[in-house]
Amino acid sequence: MTLNIENMVCDRCIMVVDSLLRRLGYTVSSVTLGSAQIAESLDSDALASLAGELHNLGFELIEDAAKLTAQKVKTLLIGLARSGSGTRLKLSAWLEERTGVDYRTLVSAFSAVEGRTIENYFISQKIEYVKELLDYGRLTASEIAYRTGYSSVAHLSRQFRAVTGMTVTQYRLGGRRRPLDKV
Repeated sequence: MTLNIENMVCDRCIMVVDSLLRRLGYTVSSVTLGSAQIAESLDSDALASLAGELHNLGFELIEDAAKLTAQKVKTLLIGLARSGSGTRLKLSAWLEERTGVDYRTLVSAFSAVEGRTIENYFISQKIEYVKELLDYGRLTASEIAYRTGYSSVAHLSRQFRAVTGMTVTQYRLGGRRRPLDKV
């Protein structure tokens, strides 16, 4: 059985969900961002109980089609934002290629669930990754721009200021990151 789970945004989330499922006695095949595969089939009572356990940890079971589509898009965008590789395709074409769903359908579902655009979410994820790299203090702005797929330091700086309201330098002097599930 596939369980679709909202708010899984990092490897630690995967470990927490995997641990919970095993503690509850389920046979876990795999856990990835946004989903878990278990051998058992769950009835509505078992699903409700599991939903409560997940909720206590900050996760939600997804049963609604639009929420499932939005979660799939979020998972893909988090991976893309952190890969640093960027894409030569337009974001719309890249998402269509990976989901097999028309971009207009993705936009409609994502906006209805998240209350913002796919592009806005992607930019927010990239900026949070930039903040993480700035916090480490090991890379120059140029190296960070390259690693995060920005065409130049100037482009990174403009977008960083537009999203955060501060310059990269101001952030280095005292900015704070947000948890990825709050981005």
